Amino acid sequence: MAEDYPDPPTNPPSLSATALQSKLDTGEPVRLLDVRDRDEYEQWRIRGESVTATQLPFAKFLQAKVTGEVDDVVADVDGTGPITVVCGRGEASAFVAGLLTEHDIEAQNLSDGMEGWARLYEAREIPCDDATVRQYRRPSSGCLGYMIVSDDSAAVIDPLRAFTDRYIADATDRDASLTHAIDTHVHADHVSGVRRLAEETDAEPILSERAVARGIDDMTTLADDEPLQVGSATLEPRPLPGHTTGMTGFTIGDVLLAGDSVFLDSVARPDLEAGADGARDLARELHRTLTDRLTALPDETLVAPGHYSESTTPADDGTFTATLGTLRNRLPGFTMDREAFVEYACDDMPPRPANFERIIAINLGTETADDDTAFRFELGPNNCAAAPSDAV
Repeated sequence: MAEDYPDPPTNPPSLSATALQSKLDTGEPVRLLDVRDRDEYEQWRIRGESVTATQLPFAKFLQAKVTGEVDDVVADVDGTGPITVVCGRGEASAFVAGLLTEHDIEAQNLSDGMEGWARLYEAREIPCDDATVRQYRRPSSGCLGYMIVSDDSAAVIDPLRAFTDRYIADATDRDASLTHAIDTHVHADHVSGVRRLAEETDAEPILSERAVARGIDDMTTLADDEPLQVGSATLEPRPLPGHTTGMTGFTIGDVLLAGDSVFLDSVARPDLEAGADGARDLARELHRTLTDRLTALPDETLVAPGHYSESTTPADDGTFTATLGTLRNRLPGFTMDREAFVEYACDDMPPRPANFERIIAINLGTETADDDTAFRFELGPNNCAAAPSDAV
């Protein structure tokens, strides 16, 4: 049930999620005051190298209004400059931003709060000679998805259910029909949009035969050597197990859509399918993926991963991509021996994604969830990388 918050004493300026992301992208200093409870803040908050964030609960400002101690409370907010106030839905933060404004403190409200932040979805094009490749990013979780457009056909790879309408609109804007909806693997951090796209368009729902073997019976099975035709472009499947048994990337021209195998500053964690007991076996598969399966691709291959972290530096064109040669030199997994890599990948992993077991069940088709429930299940960081310092 929604809570009732008092009206702001002064109507404060607001900042949209899009405008906030623009500030983060350009490295502009951002001073945040998060008025959610401490546990909500610790679980999931806005991060960035230019962010200075302070958590002070909403109740503290209610009390400060009564006691006249607003200036004293604001003195506890780290950083300098304008304060952007954040809460869950933009209601409590509107009151606090208004209270600060009333006291001549430069403040603004993050409109729609963290829920609006979670609904931000942006796209850029990746250079590719064979087709138009759009990279979608969800800044609140670091999830990346892709649309391939060739002639009058389009395919979406790793779609999020929450953004089904966006994919349909983007295909329509490009005079293309969605012909394929593809998951690189059974996701643990977000609810897949493959089934929803298949329901609402003519897109064929596709998953690799190794992923389907986990008990899925309502998707088209794709063999490891079975290319997909999207208009005049060809998507070549690339088995890349390790994160899951069914993890499959795709090459289109000189671009590798890597899914959750290798990221720009880490590699995938191996414990979300088989748990801690099976993680070491999957880590060995991931080592083989890095040191064997990817050797067939040249250093010039442009890697487009399934996730990024707040510390990931984008390419000059703003996309989250890097050449395979760069990653071979950057990431230790490519040069470690197998058992040393297993220790690296398994011994110090971050917390698992929130609600990951429920999300996996929904994506397997063994559970259902309405849109609101599904959206709330996937709020927060995805934590699909192996090392805590690289968690995305």
